[in-house]
Amino acid sequence: MKSENNSLHIAKTQIRVRYGETDQMGYCYYGNYAQFFEVGRVEAMRDLGMSYKDIENKGFMLPVATFSVKYKAPALYDDLLTIVTKITDQQGVRLFFEYEIYNEENVQVASAETVLVFVNKNTMKPVLPPDDFVQLLRSKKAKL
Repeated sequence: MKSENNSLHIAKTQIRVRYGETDQMGYCYYGNYAQFFEVGRVEAMRDLGMSYKDIENKGFMLPVATFSVKYKAPALYDDLLTIVTKITDQQGVRLFFEYEIYNEENVQVASAETVLVFVNKNTMKPVLPPDDFVQLLRSKKAKL
């Protein structure tokens, strides 16, 4: 994980582990973490100032190209989790995210990285992001 100083934008989101997201041991099922990271990513984009809906309305989509996760401790039923989402880089058509999830005791339960690719909504071909999105990232970086 990069340091916070190298991030373009950082946002925190909370989510509670629901009973249906756990297995017989009371642990949050590992497959649910991808959804938690998505919640963090969507909220980080909104916090940045341009939601996924805004990007889609401009004719862009952002499919996930790569996803890597490390599980460090179990999240349990009814745990209140904090998802720290960092937009760490934007290179051409690619947008890089890093995530950390902490429980209420501030124990890190997981970390992950994703790379998303800007594509044209009609052709599904990679394209450069909208200029106003790039400007938002630059203005946030200048404030960190």
